Amino acid sequence: MSPLKVGYARVSTDEQDLTAQRDGLAAFGVDPKRIYVDHGLTGRNADREGLRQALAACRDGDTFVVTKLDRLARSVRDAHQIADDLAAREVKLSIAGSVYDPTDPMGKLLFNVLAMVAEFEADLIRARTREGMKVAKAKGRLRGKSPKLTARQEAHLVQLHAADEHTVGELAELFSVGRSTVYRALQRAERGRENALQ
Repeated sequence: MSPLKVGYARVSTDEQDLTAQRDGLAAFGVDPKRIYVDHGLTGRNADREGLRQALAACRDGDTFVVTKLDRLARSVRDAHQIADDLAAREVKLSIAGSVYDPTDPMGKLLFNVLAMVAEFEADLIRARTREGMKVAKAKGRLRGKSPKLTARQEAHLVQLHAADEHTVGELAELFSVGRSTVYRALQRAERGRENALQ
């Protein structure tokens, strides 16, 4: 079989659009049927179904195509791991139309620079996010998730559990919450009892 081009596109959130990446991959000669995608996953997330499928679809002589290196990986280590795996299988890696050659010193240097920039950008985004959350918290805008049960409902749930008439599953169904919410409510009540005894 003649060599194929396999494309991969990724966006970090479900709200983001893949159109620009799909168009870019098509411009680099990737058949739309051979484009694999991941939605709502960061480049640092190693468990990406789309990436796994794309890498598995590559055979000896094929070319794995991404529009930018940061779509593939957000750390130098991950980028190298993927590139080394492709090279070992004799699959070429094309970044924005340029084929990366791990045996070429200049190609290797450029790849390392791109990987470092991708990691640096990811670190900056995380730092800005933490800073934004800190400011929002200081201004009282960041309150976390609102509780699934009111204090009154939680007290009632604990009372019903203490009466030993309902299972955790039944209580979850009764209050329209998950089992983990029931367990957390019971743990809080237990901690409250322990603190009262001290």
